[in-house]
Amino acid sequence: MDWECCWNKIEVNPEECPFIAEGEEELYTVHKRRVIEKCLECPRMAADLKRSQESGAPFSDIMPLLIAEFQDQKARLNSMGSFLSSKTKEIRFLHELGLVLQTSLGLDEILSTALTAITAGKGFGMNRAFLLMTDKERHCLKGYLGIGPRNYEEAWQIWQEIDQNKASLKAMARNFLETKLSSEKAKFHDILEKLSVPLDDHGHIFNRALSERKPILVTDAFHNPEVPPKLASILGVDTFLVMPLITRNRRIGIIVADNCITHKQITPQDMQSLEIFAFPVAFALERASLYERVQEDLEKLTSANEKLKEQQDIIVRMEKMALVGRITSSIAHSIRNPLMVIGGFARSLLKNIEESDSKRGFLESIVREAKLLEDVLEEVLNYSDSLFPVKDMWDVNLLVSDVCRGLQGEMELHSITCSIEPAPGLPMAYIDYKQIAFCIRSILGNSVNTLANGSAIRIKTVLEGGDVVVEITDTAKDIPSEAMDVMTTPFSATQELGSGSALSMCKAIFDKHGLPFDTVSTADGGRRFILRMPGKKEEA
Repeated sequence: MDWECCWNKIEVNPEECPFIAEGEEELYTVHKRRVIEKCLECPRMAADLKRSQESGAPFSDIMPLLIAEFQDQKARLNSMGSFLSSKTKEIRFLHELGLVLQTSLGLDEILSTALTAITAGKGFGMNRAFLLMTDKERHCLKGYLGIGPRNYEEAWQIWQEIDQNKASLKAMARNFLETKLSSEKAKFHDILEKLSVPLDDHGHIFNRALSERKPILVTDAFHNPEVPPKLASILGVDTFLVMPLITRNRRIGIIVADNCITHKQITPQDMQSLEIFAFPVAFALERASLYERVQEDLEKLTSANEKLKEQQDIIVRMEKMALVGRITSSIAHSIRNPLMVIGGFARSLLKNIEESDSKRGFLESIVREAKLLEDVLEEVLNYSDSLFPVKDMWDVNLLVSDVCRGLQGEMELHSITCSIEPAPGLPMAYIDYKQIAFCIRSILGNSVNTLANGSAIRIKTVLEGGDVVVEITDTAKDIPSEAMDVMTTPFSATQELGSGSALSMCKAIFDKHGLPFDTVSTADGGRRFILRMPGKKEEA
């Protein structure tokens, strides 16, 4: 029998088998492959089988059955191959996603990766996705981020961009984070605001997905009694997927995904893939949240440690100052009584001695030096008293005026003018009136002794951030910062008692108050003393 098909020939030429396409030329010489891939589906082969059945050839009735079974098995293998290929691609994608999530710590970085994975063609291929996160303070699910197109034109542009770039998931997520995150938040701002749902609304489909800990595929949303009509109207789609993000002990939020552009059906396989994807995303989000919390706690601890160190330094300094105060107070009281006796007797003798007496000069020297020692002892005792302030609310403008009035005579003696610029409506300050008055008097006294005749002193009070500030400016020559540090250090080795030591007591007083005592140089070479005092007891 002459056969129409070439199945019985080891080698054929193109004229004998027109069904071999371009690129399959190898089949002309490979008999086995040609029979399996071409002949079994060839119409000429079917005609040969029919003729053999009609002629009653052996096995002619069995061959169609064998060929049909072979083709069925081949179709199954092809289907299985496609399934395995799809699963392999999905596993590779999930592996890539896992690596990206493992190396991401920022919340926005993780969210960009997750939503890019849902909507990217190489990922789950959904058209649009929204993320809602639990807000514990407001006790609600709050719309946080959206991604995807709002119309077909935008979708087409995005798909073309993805096809041209062919970037990895990590690169796509990084590009989204750097260039599109803010714009996507703004683009879906209206929808995200409307998607917020109270957590105590247990019947809402979002809360049901969280409580049941499984995804919900919503179909026929506009007529589904379980879907609020407002939600269906906001999303504008008939079918969408609600995917909960849950770790072992915490409800992170939900992802709402849909195919608003292509209207492609969401299959159970899509649900299963997204469910596998949801857990590492939820875990990564919880880790990012914990990381942010740890960073905040670390910053708080660092700040607290710095403040603690400052307080320790203050305590050590105050303990040293207190020790100095006790010692100097004891010495001062021991010296004061005999000094008063000496000075008193010298003054009495001076009153009763003649002007021409040769001993009068000696007595005047004794009285003068005794007075100097009494002033030094007064400063020492004032320093000791400064370690124990008694605070109350006082009018600083009135305090400054009283101090200036008390020094008016001495300023006039040196032809020094003092101008006061009181701030109107200045609140009272919580201070020790006696000690602050001593500080201002000491600064003014130091200026009077330092300035040349005819100079000027300016005093200004201001309110800064709830603090009452007194600024005392003079035109004394510029003093180096090292020298100023010596002047404001109690009883420093280079400091003479009675010569500017009052400034060191001012420093001690303000340290005890827990307030700054600053001295800066002015542009014209003078000095400015800045005294800052709290306007409220709580601030002190």
